[in-house]
Order: sequence, then structure tokens, then C-alpha cells
Amino acid sequence: MNQSLRAVIDTFEKHDYLHTVEIEVDPVFELGAVLFHRGHDKAQLFKNVKGYDIPVLGNLYNDYKKIALGLGVAPEDLQKTCLEAIEKGITPERVAAGPVQDVVLENGPDIKKLLPVPVWFEREQGPYISAGVIVARDPETGKRNISIARLRVEGGNMLLAGIAPTHHLHALLKKAEALGKPLEIAVVIGNHTAVLLASQFYVDLGHDEYEIAGRLLGEPLKLVKCRSIDLEVPAEAEIVLEGVLHSEDMVEEGAVSEFHGFYEYYGPCNRVSIKTVTHRQKPIYQAILPGYAPEHLLIGGAAIGATTCHALKKKIPNVTSVLITEGGMGRVHAIISMHRPKAGEGKRAIMLAMGHTNLLKLVIVVDDDIDPHDWTQVEWSLAARMRGDEDIFIIPGVKADRCDPLEKDLMIAKVGIVATRRPGDSLTPDKYIPAQAPEEILAKVKEQLDKY
Repeated sequence: MNQSLRAVIDTFEKHDYLHTVEIEVDPVFELGAVLFHRGHDKAQLFKNVKGYDIPVLGNLYNDYKKIALGLGVAPEDLQKTCLEAIEKGITPERVAAGPVQDVVLENGPDIKKLLPVPVWFEREQGPYISAGVIVARDPETGKRNISIARLRVEGGNMLLAGIAPTHHLHALLKKAEALGKPLEIAVVIGNHTAVLLASQFYVDLGHDEYEIAGRLLGEPLKLVKCRSIDLEVPAEAEIVLEGVLHSEDMVEEGAVSEFHGFYEYYGPCNRVSIKTVTHRQKPIYQAILPGYAPEHLLIGGAAIGATTCHALKKKIPNVTSVLITEGGMGRVHAIISMHRPKAGEGKRAIMLAMGHTNLLKLVIVVDDDIDPHDWTQVEWSLAARMRGDEDIFIIPGVKADRCDPLEKDLMIAKVGIVATRRPGDSLTPDKYIPAQAPEEILAKVKEQLDKY
């Protein structure tokens, strides 16, 4: 199987999901503005980026269906595929060489001169690498970790890394600091869907996301050893920055966009020095429009939904899916589907979900005859199955994530809504019998609908 971003681009082009922008586009604000206005439209491939000879790709995964397409699975099987990958990964394969190392630039190349990294928003203080998968190794156990964090290009070979204190990369940095060791990292840009998605899974520290990526691919992910650091990177990626994340070298970040669409001020961040850059011949630079933008929300949302569902199914097996909604910023609203929940199980599922995923602050439970992707069906379920005096509960004063736009002193109120049938509802004479034609007629007409 071709494990490259280029294979994904070819697939999207065949499905008419790719638009090529031929005119010159400025990477300072203009490129991001195009992605903003074409939010749910086709993927955008900018062939003529002002000041650079490297094209930029964005808006690739702005719909859950397109994430599924990138993995080669049906949309309805996306979460099932992710659950299988979490449960049992495939060990990656080390290969001697790969196209990501066709070109090798040593001695700390100037990143801003080399790569068309966009400047996204007016109050941010520089260009941000937004689709760079960061590879690191636990300095104690030697196990790998891959993730995405904010990376601002500072000038020369230096980057700023905005790492949340709850993220595994922060834990690895603290371990390295305690051992008096540098933390080597590789930033991989231009990845196959499987690698990009795997980097977003909320799994335990020590769970190798490369194995998750392999299962999503259906075969071992091919890796090559970096040229200047002791890490492995996907052999068929587009670009790799090899460097060191410094624990004591800090710089104030200033305003930075977040998933809710506003600015946050997180304070000082660590700096990264890049030693070596490797890339393909004629590489493609992949970018994700940050902030409240579909691709940013849904790549994270797909992974959060899958890992939350995986955790819930261990406790409540009749949980069938967890959808993280785009309107809920791809982070804070969830719809849990359940098969014939017993009395009280819906509320239990809500509390378990909120306990597992700190970001969640509104969780709705529906029966599995409701399509959670169809808000009309969800709203019908609220109207037909929710008892407002019994099925809505509010928990005030719950610890919040620092990203939440309404958090105060890291506290927030959380809301749960159960919109499911209750045991016994179907036994009430006539009241809950659907008004419709006989089932056999409906099924026959559906099967032959094209002839009408």
C-alpha cells in the first residue's frame, strides 16, 4: 500500500474532492483566508505560493466522510476502524531508505526561508506549522510518542513549541529534564491520513501511535531512521525537521488561536532548535487552518470520539458510538449512541465520558436508531424521548480544560441530557408505535426505490 500523502491526494482527485489554486497566493493571511472561506469545500492545493516553490495543501479533512476516504473505509465504519486500531495495532517496519530523505539539509537550515509556513491570524506573532506530527521517545522507557502541538517559526533554525501541560510530550520533556538529557524530536509534515489521525488519539503514555497508524493502514508503517537524531519517521512523508526540544529555553508566545475561534494567552513556551531538514524531491507542505475551522475540529474530534467510545465500551458494552460534534468545537460536545440502555445507564455513560475526556461539557445520549450525525434526528429524539424534569442534569464547579472559552479558575459547569426510550415505553399501548406503512412494504420500496 502507498503510505504517502500523495496517494491520498490522488484518491481525493478521483472523487473530485480536490481544487487546485493556480494564481499566486500570499502565505501571510491570504492563504488562510482562502481556506476559511472554502471551509467545507474541496481540499485546496496552492500551486503558486508567493516566495516559495513548494505547494501548500489545506482543508483536506474538513468532513468526517473525507477522513474515512483517506483511510479507504466507508464513513459508517470510521469509528469501528479506529476502535480496532486502538485495541490491536500493527508493529511498524524499519526500512533502509525512503523518499522523505531524498534531500538532506544539515547545519540548522533557515526554516522560514525554506518552507511556506502560513501566518494565520492578525494577532499571532508569526507563522505556525499546524500539521506537523511531533515524534519523541520516552527517555525512561524508550517508547515512542507522536502528537501535534503548536509550532511557531521564530527565525533561523528555531521554533517555539506550545505544549499543553496535560499532553504526553510535556511529560516526556519533564522526564528528560529530570535526567539531565535533551529531548530529541522530529516534526513530520505531509503525512498519510493514518499517521495524522493516529497522532490525535487519547491513549495511555507508552502506547505507540505508530502501531495505531499501522492498523489504520492495514499493514506495518514503514519508518526510516533520522539523519541526526535517534528517532524514526514515516519513510513516505513529505518533510521532516530533526531537532531538540529545550526545557529551559523559554519565550513568551503572546496571543494564539484556539479551537473555539478566539485567542488564548498561555504564557512562556519552550524553544526548539532544528539540526537537519530532510524532504522529498519537490515536497508538498501540508497545513491545517487552526482555530474554529472544520479540518482542525474534525481530525481531533474523530480521534477523541474513538478513544472515548473505547473507554466507555469497557464499562458499558452497549455503547455503540461516540460522536464529537463540529458545532461543539470538535472537542466539548458529544453524542453517545446506546443500544437499549437500562434505567440510569445513560447518565452513567455521560459521567464516564466526562471523566475520561476532560474537555467534554455537554453530552447527549440517544438510542442507536438515531443517526448522531443528523441533527434533525437528534433534535427529534430530544423532543420525543427526553423528559426535561428528569433527563437533564447540571454539574457545577467541575475542573475544566484551560482551553475552554468559559472556564473560570479552571472550573466549568457540565451538562448531561438523556434522550432515550425508557424500559417499558414500547409496552405502552399504541402511544409509541411509529405511524408508518407496514415494515415489509417499506423495506420492499426502499430496495427498489430507483425504479420509481
